[in-house]
Amino acid sequence: MRISFERTGGFAGMKLQRVIDSKDLRPADAKQLAALLKRAHFFELPPELECASPGIDRFHYRLTIEDEEHVRTVEASDASVPEEMRPLIDLLTKLSRT
Repeated sequence: MRISFERTGGFAGMKLQRVIDSKDLRPADAKQLAALLKRAHFFELPPELECASPGIDRFHYRLTIEDEEHVRTVEASDASVPEEMRPLIDLLTKLSRT
């Protein structure tokens, strides 16, 4: 599985970007990533998750995930990220900083 993760915005407007290949991760991280994707129903989400109140200092996320069967890009702001997707965003943020 290959993941392109991008986080922009926030108070300082900094950009965090990384391409992650699950083959390059520790087995525990790869397993956790797969479980979080399934829990978030990522491949069933619409391409853009919108929010009624966008806010200027919120983070904006763009995730593109490719596996053997799917390629899906989803964009969301902090306010529009579904609760079941938060742990996935948190893990990708952590992995992108290492």
